[in-house]
Amino acid sequence: MDVPIAANILGTLGAVCWSVQLIPQIVINYRRHHATGLQPSMMMLWAWAGVPLGVYNIVENFNIALRIQPQILTALSMATWIQCYYYQRNWPISRCILITLPILFSMATIQAALILILRLLVSSDLAWPRTLMAVLAAALLAAGVLCHYWDIWVHRTVRGISFLFVAIDAAGDLFSLVSIFFQPKLDVMGMAIYGVELALVSDGIQGDGPGRCEAKDRWIMSSERSS
Repeated sequence: MDVPIAANILGTLGAVCWSVQLIPQIVINYRRHHATGLQPSMMMLWAWAGVPLGVYNIVENFNIALRIQPQILTALSMATWIQCYYYQRNWPISRCILITLPILFSMATIQAALILILRLLVSSDLAWPRTLMAVLAAALLAAGVLCHYWDIWVHRTVRGISFLFVAIDAAGDLFSLVSIFFQPKLDVMGMAIYGVELALVSDGIQGDGPGRCEAKDRWIMSSERSS
C-alpha cells in the first residue's frame, strides 16, 4: 500500500513519541537524584540498537521520520545510561562526558560505514546484510526490555522505571509499525523490529496496569516536588 502522506504522518508520530519517550525517565531520575532499579544495560542495549536500526531504515529508504528516529533513540538512551552512573556510582560530570562522547562517536562512525557498505551491496542483490541489520536491531531492543523484566523477577516489583516512558515508547512502536503498512512495499523485517519491542513493552504495561502506571508516575513526580 503506497500512501506517502499516511506513512509520513504515522512515522512522524512514532518519531515524536521516541523523541520524548525517555524524557519522563530522565526528569524523574533528576528529581529524585538517583536511578535505583533502572538497568543501565537496558539503556546501553537500546543505544546500540539505534545503530543497526538506523542503517536499516536509511538503506531501505523509509520515510524521513523513521530515518531520524533511531538517532534520537540512541541519544536519549545514552543520556539515561550515563545518569545511572552519575547518580548510582557518583561519577563526576567530566568523567561522564569523557566516556559518553567517544561511545557516541563510535556509534555514528559504525552506522555511517555500514550505510555506505550496504548501499553498495544493494546493487548486487545481496539481501542478507540488510536482514542482519533488522534482526540485530530487534534482538538488541528485545534484550534491553528483558533486562528490566529480569530485575522485576529478581525483586518481585517494578523499580526505577517511569511508566509514562513505557506508555510513550509503546505508542511510538505502534505508530512506526503501522506507518510501514503505507510504505511503497510492505517490509516484513521492519515490521518485526517494531513489533517485537511493542509486544514486550505492551506486556509490561498490562502486567502492572495502565491506571496504576500513571498513578505511580504522578505520585513520584509530586513526591519529588514536595521534598
